Amino acid sequence: MTHPGPIPRLDARALDARAPAELAALHRAVTETGFLTLHSTAITPAQVAELIGAYRSFFALPETEKRRIDMARTGANRGWGGPRSERVDPASNPDYKEVFDCGFELPPGDPWRARGLSVYADNLWPEGLPAFRETVERYQRDALAVSLRLLRAIARVLGAGEDHFANKFTRPMALLRANHYPPRPTGAGPRDFGIGAHTDYGCLTLLATDGVPGLEVMVPGGEWVPVAAPPGEFIVNFGEMLEMWSGGRVRATPHRVVGGAEERISVPLFVNPDWDANVAPTGSGKVIHAGPHLEKRFAETYLHLGAG
Repeated sequence: MTHPGPIPRLDARALDARAPAELAALHRAVTETGFLTLHSTAITPAQVAELIGAYRSFFALPETEKRRIDMARTGANRGWGGPRSERVDPASNPDYKEVFDCGFELPPGDPWRARGLSVYADNLWPEGLPAFRETVERYQRDALAVSLRLLRAIARVLGAGEDHFANKFTRPMALLRANHYPPRPTGAGPRDFGIGAHTDYGCLTLLATDGVPGLEVMVPGGEWVPVAAPPGEFIVNFGEMLEMWSGGRVRATPHRVVGGAEERISVPLFVNPDWDANVAPTGSGKVIHAGPHLEKRFAETYLHLGAG
């Protein structure tokens, strides 16, 4: 197979205006590269810098403080996950990064609360960082809005109509994660990664970073190439669920972080539909509910969920 060319760099304002060249570039990103970068969204570089600073303060806390909200004591993916608490590549060692996860919460009184679904678990927040929760929740709302606008454009370039996904994201299983990659450990071997090679599980991932490089993407032919973006510009990729949902038209691309001499913070928002959305290939006549599909993949990755 041939290299699909550079990762497309898209202007969110031009996408909103439905500029033909921008839509053509989006179509190539969705169906060929599986990755794009996105600039000129409603989220400013200053907001991303504030978010990265908040996470940096959290990860600098003593481990005893972080363990107060250790997700290993829960049946969900909310709170802190320590180093080597995940393994995304079964052929590699557990990932040496640490993480903080929070997600979309059902409002009080929502009837779905009675179902006890782990993908909608209540968030856990650290003590002693008064602005942390406000900063993270504001970013999560804004990043979800950016992602849903992008999904409208994706539906358009797939020929499905802009509102194709609209009623499937009323209670999105959206997970906001902060990854803290320390410098690559001394003595790390070929099976040690900040995060091992994998494809994302859901629909769309909107990734903010501190600007430190580290992400690598596998292009057709098996070559690993770096992808980076400055703070305030986003890296976007597509997951297994959207690939399946689209009947294989959307490309879920393998990626990894080997790690280097510098520490790195990245913040992906994993955007997934409602629990009961049917994500089987359109027109297949099958029913595959998004929630059980996603929970199965989480259990294969989070070591505490797999053990449970």
